[in-house]
This record gives sequence, structure tokens and C-alpha cells, in this order.
Amino acid sequence: MPKPQWLPDQEAIEKWLEDFTKRVDEKYKTKAVVLHPAIEEFRQLIERDPVVRLYVTNMVEQVPHKREYRQRFLNNVDELLRLMNEVVSMAPEYNQSGRVACPMTAVLDWCMGTAASFACFRLDQVNVALRKILRAWCEFLSSPESLYVMNDSPKGWKCEEAKKAMKMDQFVHDPSHPTWGFKSWNDFFIRHFKPGMRDVAEPDNDKVIVNACESTPFAIKTDIQRKDRFWIKSQPYSLQDMLAHDEAVDQFVGGTVYQAYLNPHDYHRWHSPVSGTIRRSYVVEGTYYSENETELDPKKNQLGLLSRVSQGYLAHMATRALIFIEAKDPSIGLMCFIAIGMGDVSSCVIDPRWQPGTPIKKGDELGYFQFGGSSHCIVFRPDAIAMFDVRAQPQHQHSDPPELPLHARLAYAK
Repeated sequence: MPKPQWLPDQEAIEKWLEDFTKRVDEKYKTKAVVLHPAIEEFRQLIERDPVVRLYVTNMVEQVPHKREYRQRFLNNVDELLRLMNEVVSMAPEYNQSGRVACPMTAVLDWCMGTAASFACFRLDQVNVALRKILRAWCEFLSSPESLYVMNDSPKGWKCEEAKKAMKMDQFVHDPSHPTWGFKSWNDFFIRHFKPGMRDVAEPDNDKVIVNACESTPFAIKTDIQRKDRFWIKSQPYSLQDMLAHDEAVDQFVGGTVYQAYLNPHDYHRWHSPVSGTIRRSYVVEGTYYSENETELDPKKNQLGLLSRVSQGYLAHMATRALIFIEAKDPSIGLMCFIAIGMGDVSSCVIDPRWQPGTPIKKGDELGYFQFGGSSHCIVFRPDAIAMFDVRAQPQHQHSDPPELPLHARLAYAK
């Protein structure tokens, strides 16, 4: 399956990094670097914790000097911190080769494929520091200051090419308004479909399960085990890990997991696949920028955070939202929707309406992703599913796998 286009191709990443580093270098020729408080806290962690310092230093140094790319953009930890510092006060620009450039992921791109990074990005203290950095960035992206990218320049989101790529004719916006009526970058990112764009398939038929996100099918796995080696090449699912040891884990042993990923132009809100009752919902704090190294290419030393290799792995490791729903149809019973943050801000926001015991209708909005790569899983009990719709079947060898629209038929219950 091709890599989701959250990042442009490698040549475009390198061109972006070249331009970005030159811009940052020029900015600080005549003035001192003042680190954002969250970046400064990370710097202090690196200074005082020898294990963190070891891994962060090594992951920068392990980026090979001889490479298929033109030049080395990171030479030391100070340069890494300076580039990260710049990112937290910027909004993503439109990128013609990849639609959305995830700038923090681009800065860390080659580091993430090093041996030291596999350990570094799994350290609790590193993830606590990264969470603070990403939340600070999210605050900026949710502020009016982030709207400077809403313009019609070639890098602006209102240019003709961007409007076409983002399918803006399908989304609610005000073409006459300078920023299309959006209050921030994140407000634009989580824009709503126009009424009638995605009708719920057979809304009164509780046997029909609908797609929860506008997304591309990645995997359907059955007979899922309570505990498995989810980090190995075959990418099995491990229920106790992906469900964060929830009390309901045992009900899903032997069941089915469906996973799909969202592309940058997609609608980034989640909707209930069934009618029923909310049992509980919560966010699990996980890793950021951690990859599965089992298919590391020694020639390129790079995996790609959003690649096929890491999709299943991130369902167990990344920050994610878990929403348990007791379906109205008894053959489905309890099911779980998992929203998975995969890159950059990785913010999963559950709608506060959904308290335990609240009834929900198929197609009701559950929450949304703020800026970053994203994926989702739906976990079913054993014998709940009669069959998946043909459009929900993953096409791993397809050169351009088709998306399954929001609210389309996903599966049929027994």
C-alpha cells in the first residue's frame, strides 16, 4: 500500500528542509535564539538526563553523512532544537507535491529512522516533553495568528491548486471572507462537510455498520489475541495494548479489527458507526514520532512515520482516543472506536456530549483530529461481523487505493 501523502516525496522534503533551514539561519544571524518555554524544557531534560542526552545526541549523529539526499540538515542537538522552536510558531503551508507538509515530522524525518531514535521516542520522559511542545504548537494553530497561511499565494490554502486538492467545494466555507470564515488553522483543518455530502447508509437498519471516518482501508484482521507481538513484521493486533488494558478487553478476544488511515485532504471528524449507547470514552496518552523498525531499509535508513510499516504499530503505541459503544443490535453488542494520532500535533478531541449512558445514533459526530497524521480502528467482538463491504477490503497491491466515504456501508452484522 502506498504511503499516505501526509509528507511529500523525499525530494520535496529535502527541498523544503533546505529552504526552511536557510530561512531560520538567516533569521538568527543578527539576534539570539530564544526558545519557547516548552522547547527550553526539552533542552533542560536533555541536559540533565544522561539517557535522554545519549539517545537524542546519537539519533542526530546516526543520520548518515553519505546519503541519497543532497545535504545534511542536522549536525547537532542545538540545531534540532532551533528548528523545532521555529515550527511551534508556524502554520503548515500548502505544498504542491504533497498537499500538506508536516513540518515537525519533516524536521525529525531522518532522525526517526536511526537506531537511537527507536529507543528515544519510547522514553516516557521524552514523550512528556514532546506532548508539551505539541500542545503549545496546537495552541498556536488554534489561534487567529495561524491564519496567515489562508491566502491565495502558491503556498496558501486559498490558491486554486490547494482548493482542488482539498476538495473545498464539498466543505462549508465562505468564499467572500478573507479567511473563508475560519477562525484559525485548526478550524480550517477540521472543517465540516456541506449538508447532504455524506448521507448515512441505511440509517434505520441496525445490521448495517457505517464508515466512521473518510478514510482508506488498511487492514482487516480476525481472531485477535489478548496479547500479541504487535511490533513484528506481520503486524498482528494485541488487544490489551491497543485498548490500554480496558476492563472490556476479554470481550474482544477472538474478535475482529478494522483499520483505515486518513489522507490530508480528508474530512477529519469521526462519526459513530452504529446506533446504541456510549459506555465510556477517554484519551490514552502515548508516543510521538515512534516508528516500527522491523522493515527498516538499511540503504535509506528511513521508514516514514505514516508508512504501511507503522500503521498497526501506532494503534498500540500512539496517543489515541477510545470510545466504547454498546450497539443497539445485540449481535454487535459492545464495540470500540479508536482514533489514532500519528504525527505532529496528534490531538484527539472527544465531543464532551458523549458521557456514559448517553444514547447515540449512527452517523452522530464523536470527535475530531487536530492537525497531524491520523488513522482509526474499529474493534468488534467475536461473531459480530457477517461480512465487510467489498469497498472496505484493503488493497495492499493497488497503486492508488480508493477511499471509503464517511457513512458508507462498512460491514454487515450477523
